[in-house]
Amino acid sequence: MKTLSCAWLAAAAALSALPATAYAQEEVAEGLTVSGGATVVSDYRFRGFSQSNEEAAIQGTFSINHDSGLYVGTWGSSIGFANGTEIDVFAGYSTEVASGVTADVGATLYLYPGTADSRIFEPYASVSGDLGPASLKTGIAWAPGGQDSLGGDSGIYLYTDAGLGLPGTPLTLNGHIGFAKSDSFLGGADGSVIDYSVGVETSWKALTLGISYVNTDAPKAGGYKETVGADGAVIFSLGASF
Repeated sequence: MKTLSCAWLAAAAALSALPATAYAQEEVAEGLTVSGGATVVSDYRFRGFSQSNEEAAIQGTFSINHDSGLYVGTWGSSIGFANGTEIDVFAGYSTEVASGVTADVGATLYLYPGTADSRIFEPYASVSGDLGPASLKTGIAWAPGGQDSLGGDSGIYLYTDAGLGLPGTPLTLNGHIGFAKSDSFLGGADGSVIDYSVGVETSWKALTLGISYVNTDAPKAGGYKETVGADGAVIFSLGASF
C-alpha cells in the first residue's frame, strides 16, 4: 500500500496493470467529442501495486477530445490510503505520425484531496499502432524530482502493452510489462521493479468484462511483497460506457 511520501514509487512499480475504464464517445460540438465511463474492479492495481488494500474499488473517467488531437480529462478511483480518493487530471496531444502509427504526449497530475503534499506531476509520451492482428503501445512516464509528495526523488516508468483479438470469438487477449526506476528504494535493492499482467476481456453493448493476472518482481523477504500489495493476484473488472 502506498503512502503519499512514496505515492509515485508504489504507483510507478500500467496505468497499466489493470483494465482501462470503459468509455463511450459522443460528439457534442463541431470537432469536439466527449467520452466517459465507470468501472468496478476487484482490486485497484496501479503498475502492479494495490492502491485499495486489495479490496474492490469504484472508478470513473471523463474526457473531452478535439479533432486537432488535443484532449483533456479526469479519472478517479476509491483508494485505501490518504482520504480514500484519488483524482487524476490529464491533458495532452495525440496525432498520427505515420500510417497506422500514433504518437501521444501529455502530463498527468495525481491528486489526493484533503491530504497535505498530495500532488504528483508526471509527463508522459507513447507510440501506438498495429502489427498484423495485434495492437501495440509503448511509452514512458517521468516524475521529476523536487516534488514534496515524492520526498524530492524522481522516477521513470517504461512500459509496453499488447492486445490481440481472438479470431472467431468476442474476446481480446491483453498483455503488459512495465519497468519502474526510482532514486530511492522501490522494491529491489537498486530502486527498480518490474510489473506484468496478462488478461482477457469481452464487450457487450455498453459493458466490458475483464479478468487479468497481475504480479511484480518485488522482493518477498520479510513479507514485503505481500505487505505493499505487489504480490500476484487475479483481478476482475466490469465497466460501463456512457
